[in-house]
Amino acid sequence: QLVESGGGLVQAGGSLRLSCAASGRTFSANAMAWFRQAPGKERELVASITDSNRWTYYADSVKGRFTISRDNAKNTVYLQMNSLKPEDTAVYYCAANLYGGNLYMERTYNYWGQGTQVTVSS
Repeated sequence: QLVESGGGLVQAGGSLRLSCAASGRTFSANAMAWFRQAPGKERELVASITDSNRWTYYADSVKGRFTISRDNAKNTVYLQMNSLKPEDTAVYYCAANLYGGNLYMERTYNYWGQGTQVTVSS
């Protein structure tokens, strides 16, 4: 019910836009988020946005470079990534939180996409 796209290989300083197409009950979610997992590291929250667009969160490591947004008419969530760095290399996952709770915590997200690889070369 969540399908990511837009990953790929880009040089440092470049940009990518990830998309997450939601279907079914997932787009009526309380919040949507992007997580990422780099090799050998735990999955971390990158950005999150509520259904009303009133609240957004960004990890310190991406603040000022990444922007999360959602287009309710298209049932799609985006992650615009600018000024990419090699340390942004990871598999990026879209996730949906249906029931609220602590939106900083991975376990409160009920649905997950399959992930899309982002590789930033130096």
